Amino acid sequence: MSQTLNNNKRIAKNTLLLYFRQLLLMFIGLFTSRVVLNSLGVENYGVYNVVGGIVAMFTLLTGSLSAAISRFINVGLGKGDIGRLNVIFSTAVNVQIGMAILVGLLCEIGGVWFLNTHLNIPIARMEAANWVLQLSIITFCINLISVPYNAAIIAHEKMNVFAYISILEGVFKLIVAYTLYVSPYDKLKTYAVLLTVIAIILRFIYGFYCGKTFKECHYHYVFDKQILKDISGFAGWNFFGSGAYLFNTQGVNIVTNLFFGVAANAARGVATQAEGIVKTFVTNFTTAINPQIMKSYAEGNLHYTFSLVCRGAKFSYCLMLIFAVPFMFETETIMTLWLKTYPPEAPLFLRLSMIGTMFDLLGNSTANAAWATGKIKRYYLYVATIGCLVFPISWICFEIGCPAYTSYIVFAVIYLLLVFVKLWILNGLIGFPQMMFIKEVVFRIGIVTLSSFILPVIVYNIMNDSMLWHLLLTVICGISACYSIYLFGLSTKERKTINTMLLNKYFKIKTMLLCH
Repeated sequence: MSQTLNNNKRIAKNTLLLYFRQLLLMFIGLFTSRVVLNSLGVENYGVYNVVGGIVAMFTLLTGSLSAAISRFINVGLGKGDIGRLNVIFSTAVNVQIGMAILVGLLCEIGGVWFLNTHLNIPIARMEAANWVLQLSIITFCINLISVPYNAAIIAHEKMNVFAYISILEGVFKLIVAYTLYVSPYDKLKTYAVLLTVIAIILRFIYGFYCGKTFKECHYHYVFDKQILKDISGFAGWNFFGSGAYLFNTQGVNIVTNLFFGVAANAARGVATQAEGIVKTFVTNFTTAINPQIMKSYAEGNLHYTFSLVCRGAKFSYCLMLIFAVPFMFETETIMTLWLKTYPPEAPLFLRLSMIGTMFDLLGNSTANAAWATGKIKRYYLYVATIGCLVFPISWICFEIGCPAYTSYIVFAVIYLLLVFVKLWILNGLIGFPQMMFIKEVVFRIGIVTLSSFILPVIVYNIMNDSMLWHLLLTVICGISACYSIYLFGLSTKERKTINTMLLNKYFKIKTMLLCH
């Protein structure tokens, strides 16, 4: 019980650190994206979004390998085998270097050909587009080699360091935004160059910290066939499964360009950036909870593993809902305050992407429980097969004349179905109780979602069209979602814990004020 309490405290502390980091990064991201969009213009922004998307398709490798490396490091930490950890880390670095070389060659051959022969890019911007592609390849390869270091920081649950480095990255992006605003040179080229410089600086920071702090993070050449096979196999199946998400986002982005041009890509880019900022804020919770899911499974504490999976899914959805409700009603107002000018289709794209993301987040913690077992072949065979349907269905819809937003609807429907598919598979892997998830997660979030919209709908129907009313409705939406989560989303024990924490904070502040 005491160990579980300590784990819960660690999760809470790490979550708060990550949320502090993300709040700052969110404001930085909102500001810089406004400056970048206004400085680049809709056409250049659309070009960067679609060309960068060619390389971003390969970032799936980063995610897959990061998940594999994190999984093996977490299990190694759970078993306390430092010697094996060092072999895992060194093997992981070897894998990343090999993958960086392979992806670099693939992008140089296939990416350059596809950009110059198939993409719908204005002729005047083709040279700048090639600059973006080359620099995106360099940035990607640098980030790929950094993955084992990032995975080590997260596995050791050093979220304060992760937060500090991420905040530094946000500050760098502020500098980029200002430089872009005042630069007399081609702004699209300047933007790509500066993002590459940031990636290089961060790579050295991560490497220096991990080398100084963690015993296992001292690279030496090693060839352990079994570990290489295990990591490659895990990453391979994860890559196969996550390939669905690749086609559903960057793949659909490229198809959208072929049918609707760079203006639609600019709208998707704005929606993706706003959704990404919010999603990162939400996934900070799962970043803090994922190591505990894997460690508790490695220790054989399945009851705690099941509990963490349910909590991770419920809180991820509820945190996303706090942002989604205001966006459902007031996307145009929020985007006007954020960007001032934006592509016409962006508000609708963002509303629909929020819905799809909420369904996607529901399945994240179940995926981590599957990763903990290491037996992910069956899991990803089903998940990838169903998930990949988004890409061809969207393409077919575009072919028969459906509008650009159709792909978001297809995404939401498929990923809602995947939530229940993942539950069924997890039950077969570790005996996960499906009814526990339905009762503790699905039933609760259903009530929370419905109740969150009651007050906003009433206010929306009586309000007039003034900025003051729009701002008031935005605030009411957030408050309504928070209150519904507290009332219907939390268990009695969770409400008591929150009440106790708030009371303790209140008395601490009161004592400090009285002392002064």
